Amino acid sequence: MIKIAITGLGNCASSLIQGLEYYKKVDGNSPPVPGLMHNVIGGYKLRDIKVVAAFDVDKRKVGKDVAEAVFSPPNCTKKFSDVPKIGVKVQKGPVLDGIAETTKDFFLVDPSQKPVDVKKAIQESGAEILINYLPVGSEQAVRFYAQEALDAGVAFINCMPVFIASDGPWAKRFEDAGLPCIGDDIKSQVGATITHRTLVKMFADRGVKIERTYQLNVGGNTDFMNMLERQRLKSKKLSKTEAVQSNLPERLPADKIHIGPSDYVPWLNDNKIAFIRIEGRKFGDIPIVLDCRLDVEDSPNSAGIVVDAIRCAKLALERKTGGALISASAYFMKHPIQQFPDDTAREMVEEFIAGKRER
Repeated sequence: MIKIAITGLGNCASSLIQGLEYYKKVDGNSPPVPGLMHNVIGGYKLRDIKVVAAFDVDKRKVGKDVAEAVFSPPNCTKKFSDVPKIGVKVQKGPVLDGIAETTKDFFLVDPSQKPVDVKKAIQESGAEILINYLPVGSEQAVRFYAQEALDAGVAFINCMPVFIASDGPWAKRFEDAGLPCIGDDIKSQVGATITHRTLVKMFADRGVKIERTYQLNVGGNTDFMNMLERQRLKSKKLSKTEAVQSNLPERLPADKIHIGPSDYVPWLNDNKIAFIRIEGRKFGDIPIVLDCRLDVEDSPNSAGIVVDAIRCAKLALERKTGGALISASAYFMKHPIQQFPDDTAREMVEEFIAGKRER
């Protein structure tokens, strides 16, 4: 069994918890199951993952069973699985900077609900891994939970673009504690970042000189509403831009590459639409332009990666491997401590799963 705690019971957590129920009957890696990169990792199936603690700040979720909370407003991702009660109630975490000016009317906080002692709650639950799903720009809150993970003696999976696993001093703290961390900023199963990375690498591998590129994203969930507060986007834009720049043979000047959230469209709900454009020159210096439109449900796209990250973190715990996991972070995250091409990162993950030491 793999016991996990989650902070932030939003759409991504909803898709993850629905998925644990949806795929609970999957056994063995053959045949491949649609939606999963690995049916089994290190002997662990999805039904082996158990939520034992959860933290949120919204009064519509605090105090409810996790199975009920993940369908509570303002969550809006698609329901693809019924989730029976799991007997774990959502506990109140500290707000800190977790709520933006643009979302203060959508996340409802009851001042009479006092935050719990997070470290104590994690330890009493028996959790082994803490998963961070806090909103973009929650710099103080993410660092708070990273420290609570260290103090509680659990692994940390940072799905958001606040730099922990990719920050040298933070990674060293996890290494010294003998605790694995995977991060930062989840790279979705088939999302805008992985698609953009793949396309620019193809251009470069085929001898095309890339001159300009952009990626614009719109969506209707609270993540996009949160990102309307532009000062919260510094690390998000850096994470997404670096993920693409790292796949280019020569970095593009800052004024020739634009990657980041564009706008909030309420009626899209958890649907995300990405517009990617690449301009370059091919044989004979002849111009070439590629325009791509990607339309995805945002949160299940994240959950398809997190189920593998959880199991890799569990293997690292069993092997007493502390610090940032280079292979898992490079394959699962946009802003790892060390970037690799995706095909190389995938090979590294397979080697790690097979028991080989990290590079």
